[in-house]
Amino acid sequence: MTMAVSAGVPRAVCERRRETVREDYQVLIDEVTALLGTPATLENRDFGLIAFGAHEGEGDEEDGALLMDPVRTRSILQRRSTARVRAWFESFGITRAVEPVRIPPDPSAGVLRGRICVPVRHGGVVLGYIWLLDDGALELSDPRLADVQAVARRIGALLADESRAGARRGELLCALLTAAPGHRAAAELAEAELAGELGPVAAGPLAVVAVVPWEGEAETEGRSAAPGIPGAVAMCAVPRAEGLAVLVRLRTPGGTDPARTAAERLLRSPRAGAVAGIGEPCTGLGGVPRAWRQALAAARAARAESRFGPVARWDRIGPYRLLALLARPSGSPSAAGAPDPSVRALLEPAHREMARTAEAFLDCAGQAGRTAALLGVHRQTLYYRLSRVEQLTGLDLDDGEDRLLLHMALKTARLLRG
Repeated sequence: MTMAVSAGVPRAVCERRRETVREDYQVLIDEVTALLGTPATLENRDFGLIAFGAHEGEGDEEDGALLMDPVRTRSILQRRSTARVRAWFESFGITRAVEPVRIPPDPSAGVLRGRICVPVRHGGVVLGYIWLLDDGALELSDPRLADVQAVARRIGALLADESRAGARRGELLCALLTAAPGHRAAAELAEAELAGELGPVAAGPLAVVAVVPWEGEAETEGRSAAPGIPGAVAMCAVPRAEGLAVLVRLRTPGGTDPARTAAERLLRSPRAGAVAGIGEPCTGLGGVPRAWRQALAAARAARAESRFGPVARWDRIGPYRLLALLARPSGSPSAAGAPDPSVRALLEPAHREMARTAEAFLDCAGQAGRTAALLGVHRQTLYYRLSRVEQLTGLDLDDGEDRLLLHMALKTARLLRG
């Protein structure tokens, strides 16, 4: 089943509208910059950069100090502000303000120049902010600020439209990823509707990023992509997986750099223990559910093994490609998630050192010298521990199948602990 239109609008028209939205933001911010003769910046309510206006003096040195302070530099280069800067700005009540707010400098937070914040609101809700660099020369009663507020209302309407469209894309992505195996019709319907929303982008190449843990749907409500994440075309929280799924447009079929960039920027948020995984690139939305399972498996492997880094790729996690797909997350009742009876005693807290020794021995391909050096113990100590492992498990470490069972059980247990 395919769908060429979305809400009665031809797909090509939908795509063209999406392409022009960001251009509209830039045009409007350039309009503000020209109106006031001072650099203007547009950020969403999460302080993610949307557009910024250039200024003739920007970057020039004056008395040894840069006219553009570190906060604006970070916002432009990294597309977001720090939590400390955000807290400083929000302390002036900008989330509730309906009129422009003057904010003084705070050198300790890197805010070297004063600012005027013009809230961007729609329907009584703040959706973003227009920032104007200002050192007190511009009065809040200046009639030009009324013109800026009119621009802010136009931007608010655009952001509201984009938010509604993004929420719909997120709903459809979630429906596609969570469709039950026996309900193929539901998955096909979600796929077709999402294709209609995305237009030509749906043909790929695409990648799926998984971020775990994720607090839930509230964080992603009304958003098509995380703030300041270029290339992200849809996102949703997946409740059962307790993870965030982000659909990223790739520039080339085999190049996952945009997906890695998206993952790294998502992990900049203060989220204890969060990691990310990237599935194999796919063409078309039909491969997205499989790519999501791969991305989630890679993220779980990253939680289990720090050597994979905070962002793990499916094709680089070795045997965890199999184990992560078989084992369920912690807390999920599943026979696949229960430890094999032979290793249950070994996995008890009292035998943690024995389990670590056995895992190291198997990781070192059964080479006693390498294992002893890795653990920092004498060979005789290693041999004693391995004999205890055999007693606890009833397995023979000279038998290949027993070694495989033990190795898989230990790695699976590591995944489940993660």
